[in-house]
This record gives sequence, structure tokens and C-alpha cells, in this order.
Amino acid sequence: MKSYIVNTQPLSTGEHEVHAYDCERLPKREHQKPLGFHTSSIEAVEEAKKYFSIVDECLYCSDDYHSS
Repeated sequence: MKSYIVNTQPLSTGEHEVHAYDCERLPKREHQKPLGFHTSSIEAVEEAKKYFSIVDECLYCSDDYHSS
């Protein structure tokens, strides 16, 4: 299981990006919302959708897919 966060600031395309906590491309700390531990990035995205309507995974740390 990995720990995940979601960026509270949307990208220019409107998505809030989900990152594994060990990702090298994490947003600034003040823009991180913890999502807890999950068995996959898809699970973490589902958790992030409780807070934001447009959510995507980080291309660099996703272990499942990237929808863009």
C-alpha cells in the first residue's frame, strides 16, 4: 500500500492531480490534501473524487493508468 495526496490547486486543464506521497513531482505542501493509504492509484483517485469532480493521476507516479 502507498500513501497518496491530491493537489488542491487544479492544473490549467482543470484536473486535480493525485500523486503517490513519494512522487518527485509533488505540489507544494500547502496544496497537498492527504488521501491516506490505498492499494492502487485508482483507489486513491476514487477517494479524491469525494473532494473534487475532475481528478486524474500523475503521469509520473501512476501505477495503473493515465486518462489524459
